[in-house]
Amino acid sequence: MQITFLGTGTSHGVPTIDCLLDDYARCPLDVCRKAATDPRHRRSRSSLVVSTESSSLIIDTSQDFRQQILDNRIRRIDAVLYTHGHADHIYGLPDIRSFCRHQGDAIDIYGSRETLDILQTSFAYIFAPSDDYVGGGIPSLRPHTLQGPLQIAGLTVVPIPVEHGNLSQALGYRIGGLAYIPDVKRIPDTSLNLLADLDLLVLNCLRLRPHGSHLCLQESLAYVEQIAPHCCLFTHMAHDIDYAAVEPTLPANCRFGYDGLRAVL
Repeated sequence: MQITFLGTGTSHGVPTIDCLLDDYARCPLDVCRKAATDPRHRRSRSSLVVSTESSSLIIDTSQDFRQQILDNRIRRIDAVLYTHGHADHIYGLPDIRSFCRHQGDAIDIYGSRETLDILQTSFAYIFAPSDDYVGGGIPSLRPHTLQGPLQIAGLTVVPIPVEHGNLSQALGYRIGGLAYIPDVKRIPDTSLNLLADLDLLVLNCLRLRPHGSHLCLQESLAYVEQIAPHCCLFTHMAHDIDYAAVEPTLPANCRFGYDGLRAVL
């Protein structure tokens, strides 16, 4: 099983528009300016692809989904898993239409009931088109509410309920020895029990300072110590994290992810 980080940034992305408009004066660690010469500082909105010889699962279709697909030359999508319904994780959904056309079939999408409701409201023209709808192609999708472990495209997918802001049904996912939890403030004990014996934990690490709905570095490291994965890669990072400055201080089993990073499990 191979994973590819399509995007590792927060909802603003890195560099941020704010920093550009302010001539980078407000960028806390000058990361946005550094992004012009160091591609590991360029962070598109968070998304991941899990692939085997026979299947390809996307986790979240970010606002940067189209460019991520082009950059990583993704040729097939067998299913899409959604972690939650925030804009930076769902607004690339219309571009799935190209895969539906190329593959000649509808694509299965999975998420909590809350997330699917948000998708169906946000993209009513896709899920409930009017009889007189006129426009470009729309994706053909089969939505499924995911409430427990399920075989999807030959892989066992285990939803991991987590707490994230005011959402009641945000999810991470475990697939074999991988767990992917990009947006989280607290992992309930019942979910921690699903994260034993991980080869790779991909975990939210928004910034160095505390945040109301995301883990900061200190909180992320506390979960790494508790979960004890063989390896942890952090994702969903803001411009507050300079990987080159902070990574040398991390435990031996922790690193910062970056767009385009591949790992084999």
